[in-house]
Amino acid sequence: MTAPYTGGCQCGQIRYEIRAEPLTLYACHCKECQKQSSSAFGMSMPVPRAAVVILQGQPKQWKRVSDSGLEVSCLFCEECGTRLFHNPARNSKITNVKPGTLDDTSWLKPVGNLWTQSSQNWVILNEQMLNYEAQPSDFTQLFERFQIE
Repeated sequence: MTAPYTGGCQCGQIRYEIRAEPLTLYACHCKECQKQSSSAFGMSMPVPRAAVVILQGQPKQWKRVSDSGLEVSCLFCEECGTRLFHNPARNSKITNVKPGTLDDTSWLKPVGNLWTQSSQNWVILNEQMLNYEAQPSDFTQLFERFQIE
């Protein structure tokens, strides 16, 4: 797959387009991602923030403080509640797209796992992936691995 990528919420009220290639793709096992996804982990696909274009609708925003103490703006559909994006304060140049909201998810292949120290005990982590017990201080390896895969 190559840009542009399209996606939207479950009810169809919000539609978006990503006009640049993703920087990486990873699964996060922190407790916050488990809550927001109602699952064992959440997935994040960082892209340049300027490349995210809302085509239809307007996401609602909710802000929370992450474990690092920095604020994260969470954008979702007000009608159906689908989480679409996270805009971390730690890097104002990226948006973390929730890739399950893409129209075509068949090409998704995460290259790493974050916050493995809080992963569910039944989750089997692939040792071939980049695995971090907590938040990595540098995402360079995740970016490089994604370009190779």
